[in-house]
Amino acid sequence: MSDQKRILLTGGAGFIGSHLAEALLRSHCDLAIIDSLDDFYSSDLKKRNLDEISEAGSYSFFQEDIRDVRALKRIFAETRPDAVIHLAAYAGVRPSILRPVSYEQVNIGGTINVLEQMRLFGVRHLVFASSSSIYGNCATVPFSEEEAQTHPISPYAATKLAGEMLVYTYTHLYDMSAVCLRFFTVYGPRQRPDLAIHKFVALMEAGEAIPVFGNGTTGRDYTYIDDIVAGVLAALSFQPSSSNGAAFDVFNLGNSNPVSLNTLISLLEDITGKVARRVLMPAQPGDVAMTWADIAKAVQLLGYRPSTEFRVGLERFVAWYRQNDCVNRARRKASDCSAKEPLHKSAARAFVG
Repeated sequence: MSDQKRILLTGGAGFIGSHLAEALLRSHCDLAIIDSLDDFYSSDLKKRNLDEISEAGSYSFFQEDIRDVRALKRIFAETRPDAVIHLAAYAGVRPSILRPVSYEQVNIGGTINVLEQMRLFGVRHLVFASSSSIYGNCATVPFSEEEAQTHPISPYAATKLAGEMLVYTYTHLYDMSAVCLRFFTVYGPRQRPDLAIHKFVALMEAGEAIPVFGNGTTGRDYTYIDDIVAGVLAALSFQPSSSNGAAFDVFNLGNSNPVSLNTLISLLEDITGKVARRVLMPAQPGDVAMTWADIAKAVQLLGYRPSTEFRVGLERFVAWYRQNDCVNRARRKASDCSAKEPLHKSAARAFVG
């Protein structure tokens, strides 16, 4: 890792954030975490994540909203970070169609707030969590960072693309460097309950039917959490070269091996020993047909090499799920996190998954 030791991590209590926090602490960083513990899914799961982070080392925690400028200013003044890893966002394609204004306020407005505090406090390096969803139904596969025509088809995807453009703008205007990482369908222990792998396992373990949107041929480039964390740490140490007056770069972090929904379900049946009762449902607005990462750039410049075979990652997730009683208690809530339900009880807090 680079000489940046004081790290401010937004969204650190969530799925990706908690794993990353542990890795940062193991690397002897001075870590501060911002997370609002939003109730989109059980805050008890996020509190459990924080407890598990504590086993890796001590850190500062701030339960605050990235839309709260005064709170952010106080946190930056107290922690004086050398770098920021910005994960905090409203996540999910389908919920964003129901609550586009909330997504704009958090994912765009909240990102501006973070960038402004970086500018005011002289923080020079940012790693920004973007998404493969910004590519939309891209006609060229695998998806390359050089793809000029990005066509987001959900408010969530649009806010992530807007976030990338804001980050670029700040690196152009001010003495900052930034790396944007486009995550491709991250899975593994602690995955959000509303995401497909977690939701399917919860329903299959409970003997309930699973919803299958479309005909099951849609493909996702599933990427195991450990591989994603390794990519983020590499990006934290990476110094982008200045191009057009901006020290800025974008990388795909994926597995470059898309798996169909039907194949995923068959693998889960084999691993769990359960038969999935499938309920076929219409394809959902905002869902893309395929995600597939071209990772050549990340391999070359970041040394990124995903190494977790998909079945192995699924086996680790199922083992984790079965070992965690709190996850099993939360499984009924997982089936409620769908595009047909309100995003959460209150839009007043930001979260990351």
